[in-house]
Amino acid sequence: MNAVLIAVIVMLALALARVHVVVALFLGALVGGLLSGMGLDATLLAFQDGLGGGAKIALSYALLGAFAMGVASTGLPQILANSLISRLGGTEASPKATAVTKWSLVAGLIAMAVMSQNLIPVHIAFIPLLVPPLLTVMNKLRLDRRLVASCLTFGLITTYMFIPVGFGSIYLNDILLFNIAEAGLNVDGISVMQVMAIPAAGMLAGLLIAIFISYRKPREYADVDVAEDAPEQPAPSKAKMWVSVIAIIAVFAVQIIMQSMGFEADGLLVAALLGLGILLVSGAVNWRQADDVFSSGMKMMALIGFIMITAQGFASVMTATGEVETLVNATAAAFGDNQFLAAGAMLLVGLIVTLGIGSSFSTLPIISVIYVPLCMSLGFSPAATVAIIGTAGALGDAGSPASDSTLGPTAGLNADGQHDHIRDSVIPTFLHFNIPLLFAGWIAALVL
Repeated sequence: MNAVLIAVIVMLALALARVHVVVALFLGALVGGLLSGMGLDATLLAFQDGLGGGAKIALSYALLGAFAMGVASTGLPQILANSLISRLGGTEASPKATAVTKWSLVAGLIAMAVMSQNLIPVHIAFIPLLVPPLLTVMNKLRLDRRLVASCLTFGLITTYMFIPVGFGSIYLNDILLFNIAEAGLNVDGISVMQVMAIPAAGMLAGLLIAIFISYRKPREYADVDVAEDAPEQPAPSKAKMWVSVIAIIAVFAVQIIMQSMGFEADGLLVAALLGLGILLVSGAVNWRQADDVFSSGMKMMALIGFIMITAQGFASVMTATGEVETLVNATAAAFGDNQFLAAGAMLLVGLIVTLGIGSSFSTLPIISVIYVPLCMSLGFSPAATVAIIGTAGALGDAGSPASDSTLGPTAGLNADGQHDHIRDSVIPTFLHFNIPLLFAGWIAALVL
């Protein structure tokens, strides 16, 4: 059997068996390299050569984690939460007022999740800071927390898979287009937003189903004091808040300016450093506490950084085996010229892989090395190839028990012990996003 296929199966089986993702990727790479006849030394060298490809991405995550913790230390998330609570306090006035309050809260949480990927690039760090103080308001509104989990997951995933700024720049430019180009396909001139618009529309359809059909009915929750269990919040400060706003604007502006000027270097690294500098120089983050604050932020994002680095090593070994072409030819022969079945099969494999490892960012390097030559042999256009691989990577991020896109919402919504991770985050997001995303990606593959 093909060494690449066995390596992927071993990696996936280990990940599904709850072996740590980094270990599963490393062992899968070893199995693939040894079965291909490379030998232990050559396999390890190939793995090490690939690690450098993920270093920049991991550093971007570490710096963004530090920036997120720096913003949190200024009290900005708590100020936002207090503002929402004060505006949403009188929820028992009338059905109309209650409805306005409910939809304002839902829209606000979606907006925060969207902005956490680009405008305020703190990823999931805002959820355990902002959501627990709002649980009392949600209880008064009898808002189904499964709906809130779906809204947060929608914002976290759809944004990075559609908008190439912040984390979206990492996913779409640094990982998706980079790995496709490395696999031999010319992606010059492709508008990644246009390509991923159809898959993003599938995510939107799933969100609308969750809002207006699945979870529109009220759900009762007990009022539980979460003050003792909630993360310690800094004392709100308007001065520090405005410094945080300035830093956030600077981080966003630098990325846009560097992209518009055609810089090939990653603007996210420069932007994150600038944001950290503003927080430090202004005194918004105490200089004596800066090391602890920034180190905490880096630790928060360290795991996903290690996973992405290891995934690049895995992909490097798969390429070095020389058996990718054999696998592609065998798969192409099995599908013949049937693009319909081939696209569906590739999307399903992407779903399974991402469900197992819990990171769409780590899935792309693994599947790109196989999917690019397969798509080329089947006659898919470059745009369709980008859509297939981009969708296959994102599939499974929602609904994976190990994904930060489900762990983040649970961390906030379960602050009072009334939100189950599997039943209330994993299953709802799996059903409402993976199914429509699968079909939307399938359509994109056939029409682009």
